[in-house]
Amino acid sequence: MIEVDTTPAPVKAHGFMRLFGWASVLACAALGIIALYSSGIGLLDPKMHRAGGFALALIVGIAAAQANRLASGPQSVMSNRLHLIVDVAMLIAGLWAIWSFYFVQTEMEEALYDVTRADAWPAFAGLVVFLELCRRLWGWGLFGVGSLAVIYLLFGSDLPGIMAHSGFSLTEVSEALWYNTNKGVFGSVTNIVLSTVFIFIIFGVLLEGTGAGDTLLKFAFIVTGRTRGGPAHAAILASSLFGTMSGSTVANIVGTGTFTIPMIKKRGFSPTFAAGIEATASSGGQIMPPIMGAAALVMADLTGAGYLTVIMAALVPALFYYFSLFCAVTVEARRQGIEVKALQVEDRITPLDWINSVLFIGPILTVIFSLLAGLSTSAAGFCAVIVLLLLSVINPQVRADPMRLWYSFVKGSQSGATLLIAIAAIGILVGSLDSTGLGLKLANVIAAIRGESLFSALAVAMIGALVLGMGMPTLPAYLIIILVMGPAIQALGLSMLTAHMFVFYYGVASSLTPPVAIAAYAAAPIAGSNPLMTALMSFRLGMAKFIIPFIFAFYPTILIVEEFNLITFVWIVVRTMFCIWLFSSALSAFDRGRLTIVEIVLRFTAAFALLAMSPLIHLPALGVGLMLIAWDLRRNKTNLANSGTSL
Repeated sequence: MIEVDTTPAPVKAHGFMRLFGWASVLACAALGIIALYSSGIGLLDPKMHRAGGFALALIVGIAAAQANRLASGPQSVMSNRLHLIVDVAMLIAGLWAIWSFYFVQTEMEEALYDVTRADAWPAFAGLVVFLELCRRLWGWGLFGVGSLAVIYLLFGSDLPGIMAHSGFSLTEVSEALWYNTNKGVFGSVTNIVLSTVFIFIIFGVLLEGTGAGDTLLKFAFIVTGRTRGGPAHAAILASSLFGTMSGSTVANIVGTGTFTIPMIKKRGFSPTFAAGIEATASSGGQIMPPIMGAAALVMADLTGAGYLTVIMAALVPALFYYFSLFCAVTVEARRQGIEVKALQVEDRITPLDWINSVLFIGPILTVIFSLLAGLSTSAAGFCAVIVLLLLSVINPQVRADPMRLWYSFVKGSQSGATLLIAIAAIGILVGSLDSTGLGLKLANVIAAIRGESLFSALAVAMIGALVLGMGMPTLPAYLIIILVMGPAIQALGLSMLTAHMFVFYYGVASSLTPPVAIAAYAAAPIAGSNPLMTALMSFRLGMAKFIIPFIFAFYPTILIVEEFNLITFVWIVVRTMFCIWLFSSALSAFDRGRLTIVEIVLRFTAAFALLAMSPLIHLPALGVGLMLIAWDLRRNKTNLANSGTSL
């Protein structure tokens, strides 16, 4: 993914480019105000809200793309002029297309109106503009998905087998992808982002801007200061808390990794391990309640389960994931002989830190209690933003520089605007799949492949999800996967919420999957490690994220809100925790001491067998696992005794 320059000040350029920069700041401010108004004060006309949101996002997106290009290196005068001409043409064409959407929707509300051939041209121009802007801001992955969806609608009737459809004219394509408020660019996903997700994006960036993130990181270091892993454990804790607020893997790595990675290396861990643990911890922030980021908000709307239900369902699996990271760090610290170190004076909590802790405790409690009080998710986000702004004055840094709140507000709006550009590509995919029925056809193919095995079907779905989500941010990855794979997974007999959670985990896990491991590539430069080796390390450390979805698919009681039974719940929790420890130690080939090949194989076998549903399998596996642990403890005790004797 191409990183977007989120500096709210105008881009450093001249003439029209500077004008674009100022227009972008004003557009960000307008988008932020609209988000505040629509989430907490009053509703806007849906077609006006969506058309206005995309018009403002278009301005922001073009300015952000210009800033990225200028930041990439010196540009010739001719190149700048050529790009400026293209940008102005894109702006005009995009606004023309958005106006056409608003006009047609108005006509449809007032009388019977059929989309005409003349209406198809501005729609096609809009598709081209937003796909090109998506390519500039988010890379070739989303651009390819959206472009293939358009091409498939236009020419898919000539394809063989199940890929063929009945055929669509240019007018029908424009009606399916542009002039539609249920699917397509202006469809229901766009509505969810504008009405619910946007306010939480602003909230996350404001939380960072008020200084809450720095205090949170310091508390994490204090809590984990007496562990072997030290800063590595602190990175896990801080990233889980910071990530649940920011909702962005890359932002999480940049926000915490620039501080934690050097500290992890200083403790004695390798650069590759330091970057890998930060990447895996940061990617998990989005599965950690209570906020969880944009994808969880969208999931709540798509499933109709409610945000509180999604949070509750995500809690135990997220704790399993972070427990696995703690285990991995502990084993690695033992393997490298890293010992506990005393806290430094600068690590200690000051009275100011206690005061600033209110900045993240207050808003998060506001979200939780607002939801419990029956407010909508967007209203809870609005209340959290207001509470955060009121509390921000307790931070001396904010009082000394109040403009940091403005910069954070604009930066959050810009993040939302660039996300909206990505959602345009997702909307195109939604419209294409819905119009052609391709998702249901793929569900039938998977059903044919799976035979009678739920495990094999979920394995096929996992592979498809990782491939579809590779190289994409979490929300677009989750949406693409659930649109393509969702019907097939639900056909396996899983509930809608379980199916969405299964897909959601692999949308997050795709950021750790080589060769396109976004999280690892973002962390590697900070640590000075090899990106590919970091990706492989992240993949190993985050292996639990690939196993946990299978656990709650077979044991939905872990989600608490699905078929909950206390005895079953406690028993599978105990087995899963033991499985994670056996798995982590086997991957590192170390526990209290170095493990032999036989022990590694036995630990892997026992770990997987512990998750089997039949007691005839998991009870013997439990016994084998306990014997392996006892053997390792006895051997370590003997080695220590021999070492003491030799001394």
